Amino acid sequence: MNQIKKERLTQLDFFRAIAIIGVLHVHSTSVATTEAMNTSIYYLFNFLNIFFKYGTPSFIFLSSFVLFYNYYDRPLTGKLIGSFYKKRMLYILLPYVLISALYFWYKLAQRGQLDDPPLQLLGDYWYAITHGSAYTHLYFVFISVQFYLLFPIMLALLKSQRWVARWAIPIGLALQWGFVIWNKYDLHYATKGSLAISYFSYYMMGAFVAIYFKPFRAWLMSKWTDMSERQRVSTILLWGTWLVTGLIYVQIWYSARMTNEWLDSLVYELMWNVYTMLSSLVLLHSAFILNRIAPKWVLAIMRRLGELSFAIYLVHPFVLAYYRETREFLTLGTLGYFIWIYGGMLCALIISAVFVQMVFRRVSFSWVLLGSIPASLSGRHKNKKQAKSNSRTTKTDAVKRPIP
Repeated sequence: MNQIKKERLTQLDFFRAIAIIGVLHVHSTSVATTEAMNTSIYYLFNFLNIFFKYGTPSFIFLSSFVLFYNYYDRPLTGKLIGSFYKKRMLYILLPYVLISALYFWYKLAQRGQLDDPPLQLLGDYWYAITHGSAYTHLYFVFISVQFYLLFPIMLALLKSQRWVARWAIPIGLALQWGFVIWNKYDLHYATKGSLAISYFSYYMMGAFVAIYFKPFRAWLMSKWTDMSERQRVSTILLWGTWLVTGLIYVQIWYSARMTNEWLDSLVYELMWNVYTMLSSLVLLHSAFILNRIAPKWVLAIMRRLGELSFAIYLVHPFVLAYYRETREFLTLGTLGYFIWIYGGMLCALIISAVFVQMVFRRVSFSWVLLGSIPASLSGRHKNKKQAKSNSRTTKTDAVKRPIP
């Protein structure tokens, strides 16, 4: 099989940017969902906290899509698998272990437990990194590591059994929901959210979209006026169902939080699953629309934000934690409290982005803690640009140089 060079989809950086904004909204408003229940704008806080929950599942979908998009048409060799694992060990697993250590130390310092016996601390740290619990957001990286371990097996299966590829989404849903129901009624595993099987529908949907990307690409690249009738109907159904499902999801959480009368947990799980799977497709479509219609300066900001999204994800809880300490110095009314909450989101976004960009630019080994350095911020990117410039200069000189 000949290796097929795939088109680089720059639109995926816009996808990442929208997804990280979703994550930051959820994390920054979490405190308001308990503190602000008696305010007149509690519905707004609940809306921001629930509607933006598309972030992490969308990242999961995108991780799978990118891997299958890049690897599905390549020969599955030992060299390819070795290279795959080497990159994930260096740029995902190593940063996960080290950033987990920082958060673990931070939590110990907050609780005054730094003087606990070393062997106990080591055991607690090992438990944290093997359960994705060193800090609340690190479960995402932990389940990503699990997926990377499974990926070569999944790739081989989907390459060899085309019917599995065609039925990838139903298979993913069946595996995920089989585990969810088993866990609810028998297994009772307390932290199921730290297991990759809990998100298998997103992984398999990412694989499906990547494998059958040609018709998806035709839809994503089309303007509304250029779409076929079928594409227009599908687009309206997707966006309409996504919006309605999202609003219902917001409402059931609002009702439960206000009345403390909860539906069966499977209802919330189902609504979250449907809403966030639709969100992944809506974000993908949005990224391609942005690429067509947004001003260049917006695209530049969104592209950089997307490039930095993984590093921002890793460090933003530190920013939020210190930002929230300002609360004890403030006396806030309803409007002031909303500004303070949303200010936390903006600080987490802007300070994290500026910090990680500065570190990537100035610290050559920053990948050890923050993951792969974006090409646009690395020396090799500048070297490539310089090489191209030198190549053009040489060609020009060759044309202008007189024949001796």
